Amino acid sequence: MGGFRACFFGLCCNWGARIDLTDRDPTTDNSDPQPSTVFFSYSREDQARAVPIIGVIQDAGFTTWWDGLLEGGERFSKATEDALDRAKAVVVLWSRTSVQSHWVRDEATRGRDRGILIPLSLDGCEPPLGFGQFQVINLAQSRIDSSDTEILRMLRAIAASHRAVLSIPIAPVKQSRKIGRRLAIGGGLSVAAAAAGIAIWKGNMLGSPAIRNSVAVLPFDNLSGDPQQRYFSDGLASEIRSNLSRNGLLEIVGQTSSNQFREHSGNARSIAKELNVSFLLDGNVQRVGDRVKIAAELTDGRTGTTQWSRIFERQLADIFAVQSEIATAVAGALSAVMDEGSAGKKALQVGGTKSLAAFDAYLRGRDLFESHIDEASERAALAKLEQAIAIDADYAAARALRSRTLAVIANQYATAVERKALYNEAVSEAQQATRNAPNFAPAYAALGYALFYGRLDAAAARAPYERAHQLAQGDVDVLSRYAVYCARTGRFVAAETAINRAAVLDPLNSSMFKSAGNIKYAAKAYQAAIGFGRKALALSPQRGTLHGDIANAYFMLGDLDKAQAEFALESNSLLALPGDAIIAHRRNDKGKANAALAALIAEHGDNALYQQAQIFAQWGEIEKAFAALDKAYAAADSGLVYLLNDPFLEPLRADTRFIALLRQLKFV
Repeated sequence: MGGFRACFFGLCCNWGARIDLTDRDPTTDNSDPQPSTVFFSYSREDQARAVPIIGVIQDAGFTTWWDGLLEGGERFSKATEDALDRAKAVVVLWSRTSVQSHWVRDEATRGRDRGILIPLSLDGCEPPLGFGQFQVINLAQSRIDSSDTEILRMLRAIAASHRAVLSIPIAPVKQSRKIGRRLAIGGGLSVAAAAAGIAIWKGNMLGSPAIRNSVAVLPFDNLSGDPQQRYFSDGLASEIRSNLSRNGLLEIVGQTSSNQFREHSGNARSIAKELNVSFLLDGNVQRVGDRVKIAAELTDGRTGTTQWSRIFERQLADIFAVQSEIATAVAGALSAVMDEGSAGKKALQVGGTKSLAAFDAYLRGRDLFESHIDEASERAALAKLEQAIAIDADYAAARALRSRTLAVIANQYATAVERKALYNEAVSEAQQATRNAPNFAPAYAALGYALFYGRLDAAAARAPYERAHQLAQGDVDVLSRYAVYCARTGRFVAAETAINRAAVLDPLNSSMFKSAGNIKYAAKAYQAAIGFGRKALALSPQRGTLHGDIANAYFMLGDLDKAQAEFALESNSLLALPGDAIIAHRRNDKGKANAALAALIAEHGDNALYQQAQIFAQWGEIEKAFAALDKAYAAADSGLVYLLNDPFLEPLRADTRFIALLRQLKFV
């Protein structure tokens, strides 16, 4: 097979109809509610870039059936034959890898012979011999969204194969979907499995093998003799990880999962198995005066043998060149070709700086920001980032992170009076970062966040979020924030696709499970939300808000006892107190309910206006609920980003004032 394995989607729908897809257990339920009508074929090596295309097709209103876990000997099973036979369109994604795949060619032949082939080109390559007579839709420069010309050509072709007319713009699907088989993008997260109570999502839930060019960059050891220098060795490993993640031919594990192995408690093979990767990049850093010595080693996780190792001893001022050199050498060792020309080297440094002093200040600021200790640490991070920007005003990475830090302070610590000013500054800082580095994904993600949570403008946030997603298919942080935004705005297919991808890349990160749970909760798949919340707790037992997330889902399922037990375990009173107030009122204990509301106001004041609205809505006090929402809007309360699909506000949803507020926030 030459390392190739084609994956496919069979797609079916009643064109233009709303599709009600709720979760079920994929291991026991093999029935398809409708016959599949579109078969999507591509090489396993192209999976990461194929998934967004499939998501666009799903968002157009088609229901999917697929099984990307069939091995070579099973490839042409009866199920595959049936899917091909009943397809109304066979969409084939040609690329430099898929043109070599016998499986993809065979599937394309079926489509060609039946006159239903829709060929796409992922990288501009020509289709293989025998398929040149078909006009290929070139997606090499596509934005991969429904506003892109080539994507629209693809959707029109699919619609034509169904004898239907494509309606533009395509309305986003706003309810959870019923999984016909297994929604296990990249062999990682299975949303349907979570709905069945399966809490396994560690690396690779359904057991497919690690992708050949998958790499985990482990934390580099600090050999400087000064524990305070760890920020530098950690930062260097993180920068190398970022450089590698910009290579579309590599799969790079996220920082949180990689950092679980700081002490190297296992051997290379066990660590690689835990992270479901093929290779590990390890190293150490020794910084003495104005010199730095870096030792790096690439290990084959399947055999435990060293593939490549090298020692770099340079002036500290050469640190940027060393980062790129290591990334390029690792890619070369994996036979993943990087552009050796000036354009390729420039891409590796996107968003960066040439100033060592600015870089050092940025690394110190990032170390403080990622510690998430308290307000003091966030403000200390802000000061370091401001120092980096003062040294190099064009340093986009520092500006993007400063924007994020401002937004965190505004969201978590600021009073209503200070909040708007902080968010406005966060927007301006992110905008400047995008101007400094137009291809730097974190800058666009920071801008989207500040516009959505700060300006409360759901529509304005979409363009920067989409740009960030387009630029950073391998950046876990960008993917997870994009996924949550999509869920908040009702685009659940795009949300699940992005969080699936993030989960594959960062399988030991509790934030991935928290986000997945929040997405399922927004989609009203409450049992699935609980399953993801439990998994997040297993990875991070002391993390705040997780018990509250689980409690909210239990409440929506009508299990007040379990909800109350979870609220009792929640350390974040902004979640716990509203839950106590609502449950007590539901149980006719008005005294306890009022006491919980009073405690919420006393502790959080105007920072809990949105939560007050939730309480009043559930108490049936509609006028008070709207009064609280009006105050929340005036104070730029970030809680309003939940408005579109918050089940606690269901009693308000039919009111014209609620619809007007949705319009104010640009949800509709």
